[in-house]
Amino acid sequence: MEIKISVRGLVEFILRSGNIDNRIHQTSPDAMLEGSRIHRMIQKSMGPDYHAEVPLSYSYDAEKYALVVEGRTDGILDKNFDKPISELEASQESFIPGSRYVPMIDEIKGTYRDLSRMREADDLHLAQAMCYGAMYLAGRHYPEINIRITYCNIDTEEKRYFDKSFSYDEIMTWFLDLISKYRKWADFECEWETLRTSSIKAVQFPFPYREGQKDLAAGVYRTIVHGKKLFLEAPTGTGKTISTVFPSVKAMGEGKTSKIFYLTAKTIARTVAEEAFDILRNDQKLRLKSVTITAKDKICFLGEEERNCNPEACPYAKGHYDRINDCIFDLLTHEDSFDREKIVEYATKYQVCPFEMSLDMSLWADAVICDYNYVFDPFVYLRRFFSDALKTDYVFLVDEAHNLLERGREMYSAVLRKESFLELKNTIKEYHPSIAGHLDKCNKLLLELKRDCDGCKVITSIEKLANALNRLSTIISEYLEDHSEGPCREELLLFYFDLHRFLVIYDKLDDKYVIYSEFAEDGSFLLRLRCVDPSGNLAECMGRGRSTILFSATLLPIQYYKKLLGGTAEDFEIYARSIFDPSKLGLFIGADVTSKYSKRGPEQYHRIASYIDSIVKARSGNYLIFFPSHQFMEEVGEIYENEFFDEETTELLVQQDYMSETSREAFLERFSTGNNLDLSKIINMDLEIVEDKNVLGFCVMGGIFSEGIDLKYDSLIGVIIVGCGIPMVGNEREIIRSYFDEQGEDGYDYAYKFPGMNKVLQAAGRVIRTEEDRGVVALLDDRFMQTGYRSLFPREWKGCKRVLTETVKTAAGQFWSGF
Repeated sequence: MEIKISVRGLVEFILRSGNIDNRIHQTSPDAMLEGSRIHRMIQKSMGPDYHAEVPLSYSYDAEKYALVVEGRTDGILDKNFDKPISELEASQESFIPGSRYVPMIDEIKGTYRDLSRMREADDLHLAQAMCYGAMYLAGRHYPEINIRITYCNIDTEEKRYFDKSFSYDEIMTWFLDLISKYRKWADFECEWETLRTSSIKAVQFPFPYREGQKDLAAGVYRTIVHGKKLFLEAPTGTGKTISTVFPSVKAMGEGKTSKIFYLTAKTIARTVAEEAFDILRNDQKLRLKSVTITAKDKICFLGEEERNCNPEACPYAKGHYDRINDCIFDLLTHEDSFDREKIVEYATKYQVCPFEMSLDMSLWADAVICDYNYVFDPFVYLRRFFSDALKTDYVFLVDEAHNLLERGREMYSAVLRKESFLELKNTIKEYHPSIAGHLDKCNKLLLELKRDCDGCKVITSIEKLANALNRLSTIISEYLEDHSEGPCREELLLFYFDLHRFLVIYDKLDDKYVIYSEFAEDGSFLLRLRCVDPSGNLAECMGRGRSTILFSATLLPIQYYKKLLGGTAEDFEIYARSIFDPSKLGLFIGADVTSKYSKRGPEQYHRIASYIDSIVKARSGNYLIFFPSHQFMEEVGEIYENEFFDEETTELLVQQDYMSETSREAFLERFSTGNNLDLSKIINMDLEIVEDKNVLGFCVMGGIFSEGIDLKYDSLIGVIIVGCGIPMVGNEREIIRSYFDEQGEDGYDYAYKFPGMNKVLQAAGRVIRTEEDRGVVALLDDRFMQTGYRSLFPREWKGCKRVLTETVKTAAGQFWSGF
């Protein structure tokens, strides 16, 4: 067995120490790109005996396995590089005293720092170069070697060198000691891989297969084996989570993948994934380590106001790196599920940052459960796995994949606000006149664009502005690198993040982007780089792994999602069969009502309120009613309360503009089947039995209650959906519409109809959650009668009935009378 680790990974893991400190400016990705240019410039200037980008590896025999340390050194200066040379030849003296030949390892680092202030090389940079030196000497047997750390200022191209010499014995002793410190980790990895693989071989599917479920799991496995993508439309009840997790785990047992990433858009989906792995662990004795990465702001031990990642503000940041490896090893050797509770428990025990700890645990986990961001977002992705852009054998399971389209657009888009430049300039001009001058130049260029903008304007090029922004970014970055404290540093840092994002996205611009300007509601001027079609960027990220399974209960039309989520003609697609009896779903279309903007008014609002009343009176119970907007909801709600609402029989809940996690839970708790408990049997007292009330939840379509909630049995017996979910007309939607019209597609479908219909399907999916469930879905908009909309209905929506205000109560009553 081989266990591999990179030179950088070895050095950074074993030798790290000290504090987490966000005041120390980190090299940004655009600086790293510029650093590559610096590397090439220096490498070309070093002469014929200099060899650039040399791959090196060292294999350490650990009896049960070989520990392979590998990496690529920036440069080796050795006149004998291409010649076979023996240990004797390398070590013999020249006839000229003191002139024995010594090769050199060169480690190049691009930086914006003031080189004159540097006193010595960074410890980790030196250690990395020393590893390469030892690895090179192991094969060449020179008696000594020179190590050089070359720092080059990216802006001025000024260079500074730090040189050290080591004998063969010195550097090899140091290197082998470093490896010995890693041995316990490698020993554990070897033993764990054997145990994990053996347990996977014995794992069976944990439930009796539902109809079509075995074929579904087999389709996922085949996709992984063939290294493709699978677009999976899996209606509620098909068991899509376990049907994707199980074959992925089996593929791991066959050596097809070394790590599974379960990617979600919302926290609740992470819980479902944890449960799937727990079922396999508890029922099938699976040994597999999984970690759940919780967002920093949710898992941080400090409150929002005092939260600051530096040793002065946070006791967990102070000395974090001195304690973290002991913490990791303790958790690693005692638990298999590194969920939020376990992360918090061990982080508290060792006084370390829980968020950074969860990221470190991902290195040792077989499965990583996390948000889409950690694979797809160019600013948040897990660089420890993906920074080298190399092909891996990882499997990506993308849950609720319909959400990835809009999330992808957001991840790869950027915006600048003109007024921010002016505000920062006025704040800092007294302390940083040079930066203020650059801010003024950028502000003037944005002012020119503002004068040309009449509401919304598509722009073909911003090259002149981009050049000015790059110069501004450089000078701010230089300041931040050289000053961990100083006047207005916080304001500069926050502005730099926005500026840096804009420039990174600018470098990604291609024909899938639109540059446009517009005015915000407060009158400020905005310049946007909008990723209209994220398929290329998403496909690039998915290309880092072996295979991607994208699944959702609402991935219709599947070709639309396949195209925009980075699929190709060679990738697979499956429409899984629903296991539910279609006769248990009453589906009604209100043909005499609409939510069209041009027809909104008291008459339509009253009809909708009447529909709600009739449907509830046909069968008492709990219902969710989804509206196109908060304003629409309020208009209908006022009429319903005044004319139809009976507080003796009905409880009315209304979704607010903002709801905390506690208030969301309280909202959903009112739908719980536990609300009808007979308390007299529990507390042994005679109580007056109060009849259950109807519970009506007025919600906004596409909001927090329209997906990701699981109300089974009588917790919810009906969903009433007002309108087709069409997004509001605005600049962004019209940009998308025009773009796809120009691409030869139906721009209205791409910008409005398809996204709207997805919201409808998600809302409707709240009703039937189990094979025992029965319920109704009422679609209140005459547009649902059109062929264009009916063609987007799921195949399991059979027996759809057209109703009117005066007939819906009878139709719903007839449906319920069949049970």
